[in-house]
Amino acid sequence: MKFLVLQHIPIEHPGIFRDFMKKDNIEIHTVELDEGETIPDLKSYDAMIVMGGPMDTWQEEEYSWLKPEKESIYEFACIQKKPYLGLCLGAQLLGEVIGGEVKKMKIPEIGALTIDISNHETIFKNMPNKIKVLQWHSYEVSNLPKEANLLASSNKCLVQAFSFNKAFGLQFHVEQTENTVPQWSCVPEYKLALEETLGDGALEKFEKDINYNLIDFNKKAEQIYNNFLQVF
Repeated sequence: MKFLVLQHIPIEHPGIFRDFMKKDNIEIHTVELDEGETIPDLKSYDAMIVMGGPMDTWQEEEYSWLKPEKESIYEFACIQKKPYLGLCLGAQLLGEVIGGEVKKMKIPEIGALTIDISNHETIFKNMPNKIKVLQWHSYEVSNLPKEANLLASSNKCLVQAFSFNKAFGLQFHVEQTENTVPQWSCVPEYKLALEETLGDGALEKFEKDINYNLIDFNKKAEQIYNNFLQVF
């Protein structure tokens, strides 16, 4: 199989998913949109994975590639109806192109936090009702169209996960490795959100919390990855 990966910043890549895909001999074609790379013809790809990033869905003037990216996501997920997995910003982009809204949260959701899974039929098959995940976002999807299925929620964010055709949007992160937090904390937008939400000096505690849960995170990521392969 051949997967198309859309990235918005080099350090936000598929992480642990790259190990899973390599093991399964899946060919990965990565497009670094922020570096001016263009999205290729979509017909030859079996699935699309869209990563997170420090930009927001509405910033099309600052990031001119957002518009063609949205068009490609719509074509892939809504017209061709192929498997799609969007993480954080990737979930928000999917939510917007299917007719939902993306809005700023009153308080960002950051930390190793619990979500409640309400639908176990697809991406969360064979997983418990509650799982702990890495959160680092200040925008959220809202007003999903009736054709979409809500799959998971949290106290602060109703739409933690949703599906549409064979497309899945996960507002949280599951791809993290031991390098994720140190790398992401160097991004000004991420560091600012972290300190504004958790206070000065919060990075050390945050990193410890993530590393403490990393083995469990990786196990959950592998289950989600395997479940995603079942939608083909």
